[in-house]
Amino acid sequence: MLTRAFTDAPTPPVDISRDPAREAAKHELSKPMYHENDPSLLRRGIDRFWEWLGGLFDAASGATPGGALGLVVIVLVVLALIAALWWRLGTPSRLPASAATLFDDRPRTAAEHRKAAEAHAADRAWTPAVQERMRAVVRSLEERTLLDPRPGRTADEAAAEAGRPLPAHADRLRTAARDFDDITYGGRAADEQTYLRLTALDHDLERTKPLLSAAPHGAAQ
Repeated sequence: MLTRAFTDAPTPPVDISRDPAREAAKHELSKPMYHENDPSLLRRGIDRFWEWLGGLFDAASGATPGGALGLVVIVLVVLALIAALWWRLGTPSRLPASAATLFDDRPRTAAEHRKAAEAHAADRAWTPAVQERMRAVVRSLEERTLLDPRPGRTADEAAAEAGRPLPAHADRLRTAARDFDDITYGGRAADEQTYLRLTALDHDLERTKPLLSAAPHGAAQ
């Protein structure tokens, strides 16, 4: 009887301090069986991103006149401005136009550049056609000594320098230089109208008498 009574006595509770208990619970909950249905790391990251974006949107809409609708209108206006600038300026260039030289191969005469331009135009390859025609314009001005031959000259520099002895065509020269830079270094597609406009400028310059006082060496036509 005494043995039975001793056996049936209640077991005293196990007294575990707080820190070991927390570590034991943490160890138990780290077992894979408790995390089989947890979202993936990617999913948790996406959820966090959307929560952050939602909070940012709420904060911005609260500070914008008109609330969320006003914020949407502002975003659309900004996107429209970016699209307009992209269309006008073309793809951003890796090299600034001011650092891009006009001639990049062996020296050729204006006649050779014109012949190359006409061959490209016959194939409707407008980008190289425009490039070669612009080079013909500048080389022709150098051959007439209206420009000093200078390696490394850019289209913008050539247009600015040629505009002094040929002031009647200064605006057209600047437009031609801008077209050349946009097409060559800005990613803009050339077209037939650009080529024809540059060809007409080339012909007009050949027939124009310069201001002799503004020419580098006072050269005549």
